[in-house]
Amino acid sequence: MKRSGIGSTPLSGVGTARWYRPSDLTLPEQPDPSAVDSDAEQARFEDAQATARQQIEQARQQAAERVGEDEAAVFEAHLQFLDDPQLVDDIESAIGEGTPAEHAVDDRFGEAIAQFEGMDGRMAERADDLRDIRDRLLRSLLAVETVDLSALPAGTILLAERLTPSDTAELDPDSVAGIATVTGGRTSHAAIIARSLAIPAVVGVGEELTEIEEGADVLVDGEAGTVVVDPDEDERAAAGGVDAPVVEETVSTADGVEIEVAANIGGEAELDPAVARGADGIGLFRSEFLFLDRESPPDEAEQYDAITTALAAFPDDRVVVRTLDIGGDKAVPYLDLPEETNPFLGQRGIRLSLGAHSDLFETQLRALLRAAASEHGDDLAVMFPMATQIEEVAAAIERVESVAADLDGEGVDYAMPELGVMIETPAAAFLADSLAERLDFLSIGTNDLTQYVMAVDRENDAVADYHDPLHPAVLRAIDRTVSAADGNDAWVGMCGEMAGDPDLTALLVGLGLDELSMSAVTVPAVKQQVQETATSAARDLADDALACETRAEVLDVLDES
Repeated sequence: MKRSGIGSTPLSGVGTARWYRPSDLTLPEQPDPSAVDSDAEQARFEDAQATARQQIEQARQQAAERVGEDEAAVFEAHLQFLDDPQLVDDIESAIGEGTPAEHAVDDRFGEAIAQFEGMDGRMAERADDLRDIRDRLLRSLLAVETVDLSALPAGTILLAERLTPSDTAELDPDSVAGIATVTGGRTSHAAIIARSLAIPAVVGVGEELTEIEEGADVLVDGEAGTVVVDPDEDERAAAGGVDAPVVEETVSTADGVEIEVAANIGGEAELDPAVARGADGIGLFRSEFLFLDRESPPDEAEQYDAITTALAAFPDDRVVVRTLDIGGDKAVPYLDLPEETNPFLGQRGIRLSLGAHSDLFETQLRALLRAAASEHGDDLAVMFPMATQIEEVAAAIERVESVAADLDGEGVDYAMPELGVMIETPAAAFLADSLAERLDFLSIGTNDLTQYVMAVDRENDAVADYHDPLHPAVLRAIDRTVSAADGNDAWVGMCGEMAGDPDLTALLVGLGLDELSMSAVTVPAVKQQVQETATSAARDLADDALACETRAEVLDVLDES
């Protein structure tokens, strides 16, 4: 029997169904307000807040170690919700009027959850984040123990009404063969963490999922978005992901065009999974994560160690490090960044590195140039984020040369890495020919490029439908970038989420990308698609897509290919 949902992780797994039913959080009958000691209830609430805060910080640390800093950032949002003035004030007011702490928490968070669920798109999925915080508070107030999700038996297919981000972060990918939930969406934080853990997942199956009995033999196909009870051999063989073995060497298209398939990395915890899945090096090392969750910036030695560790993990492959990319949605409290009305259009990326925080930039460049001279540093590449002017790139190159001169004067070993720039704005796409003349490579960041081309905040769920890299305007910006680099001896890569979608691999090959970099979990599937793609057919596909005027037409072209 097959049930359909939303494929979240493009892998498949077979195992034994086990239902996760969280601890009972039934509230006791609410007493008469006159019998409630408001001061005591206020103290209980504050104690529960402190306990929840400690648990969230532990969950953030665990997630950072297991799946990387980028995915762990969800728990920073949880801390903000926990201390949200409006929520806290409403809860404390209810307590002051004679409501027990657990009822005040349940009532106020219930209202907020209902508000989020009434919204569209990704905003509705944030309701699970609020549930996570509410349930932490209630477990503390009701003295209820949690279910240990880290100790599930090997071969578990975990079924649940829903999973919160902290639930998912606890799972052991060596034991959990798959996940299926009644509710949820592909962009929920729980789904994102499941992808990072490389656990096959299908979410939003609906109430039909509850018909599956404990102990049943179940197949979760995260590629097709299906859950199958008692799968036969044909269904097992046809499941998405089972025919995408790890390929350690670099792959080529069916007609011999080599394409690098690299991994996006946010920290040391993500290196081993990327190696295990056959990544051809690192296409995006997010160096800003070295600067987060601490009270002061990392020094030169710490950055050097982090970079050389990444190089050692991929001794024969290229490692592309993005210089400090803060601002926008990445706040670093100890740097006292300015508050801006629209931070995505303000001081971020290279603008800060060349301006207010040039000292941090020079320290980072020293570490990078020294790492380029290390044992495995021959393949180090460095790219600058958010460049929109030739003057910025010229200034960044001049700064690199100045740091090199300083190191030379000090008698310190260094080498010059490849230099490149992120193509994230229409300005950079229009200037791609001039940039390619000055640099070794261009790397297209489709998440921000889509945001700026479409004039849409990628964090604003109300306009999420506009944030689509398959819009003809975005595809033409990508094509312009690749075409501009042609003949300038500069290679072109892509490190946005678009690069990791196996269904788009042929299109990207046809557009002329030399390198694709993605979350490690999709590396095998993309490599397989590269090997099955004929360049001539891919170019025809790209030409047809570029001729489209609407996203719907692009989808039709892809469906017909």
